[in-house]
Amino acid sequence: MTSVPNLQLNNGVLMPTLGLGVFQTPPDETTAAVVEALRVGYRHIDTAAAYGNEREVGEGIRRSGIPRGQIFIETKIWINDYGFDETLHGFEKSAKKLGVEQLDLLILHQALPSAFDKTLEAYRALEKLLADGKVRAVGVSNFMPEHIERLLAETDIVPAVNQIEVHPYFQQAELQRLHQRYGILTQAWSPIGGITFYRGSGKSSLEDPVILAIAQAHGKSAAQVMLRWGLQHGRSVIPKSVKPARIAENLDVFDFELTADELAAIDGLETGVRGGPEPDFITLDNFSRPIPEA
Repeated sequence: MTSVPNLQLNNGVLMPTLGLGVFQTPPDETTAAVVEALRVGYRHIDTAAAYGNEREVGEGIRRSGIPRGQIFIETKIWINDYGFDETLHGFEKSAKKLGVEQLDLLILHQALPSAFDKTLEAYRALEKLLADGKVRAVGVSNFMPEHIERLLAETDIVPAVNQIEVHPYFQQAELQRLHQRYGILTQAWSPIGGITFYRGSGKSSLEDPVILAIAQAHGKSAAQVMLRWGLQHGRSVIPKSVKPARIAENLDVFDFELTADELAAIDGLETGVRGGPEPDFITLDNFSRPIPEA
């Protein structure tokens, strides 16, 4: 069984550097994926209220038989639950669905630029949850530099992570440099570029000739090379799959190392093309998704 190394967050909490993501994983497939991931050595599961599968993640954790204290659980508050009291209640909903009393990492899923005061109140609720011991670390997701700067100016606790889209075709270097300046860990969603395909052009990072050549040199897959690239740059990576073989493959990335030239070659694939939604377009009118009670 593979042992996953930890990263230390800015408040001293240790987090496994690689975790299983369950975005777009149907609820009826989530429990089995979580059980399998934990069986082969994952100890970090990343979900979100908006994914609609927190309950199944919790069931998978219970079925695994692995003690709760050995599993790092990360989830996210959706924008419909922003605001101080609303976010406190959002925590309660997520914790009940997951079947736990404490979360290891709770983050805000998006900035809400059109109502940033509600975003600030939501983050202040995370700070209270941290002070009360209900979460071990707090963070954000999809926050751009201007969002982080304002958050830092108007709240007390520096986010432990910012979970953002990062893969060879979209690297957000300026944002990552800001993270380094403030001690915020970059956590990559879509670390193998599944979100993008050049926004419909049909080109996949899994078929990129530069990545494939590096993969061949190491006897690894393109996906493994991209995950290794992220890890060697000091990021946390959150790949997703429901297929047992792929779940295991994505974990098998700790027995080889990319050279400086190989890292640079992958760095050179940057296109500047975002695959996910533009953060400034996130509004309650466009992205409202009420989160049901547990």
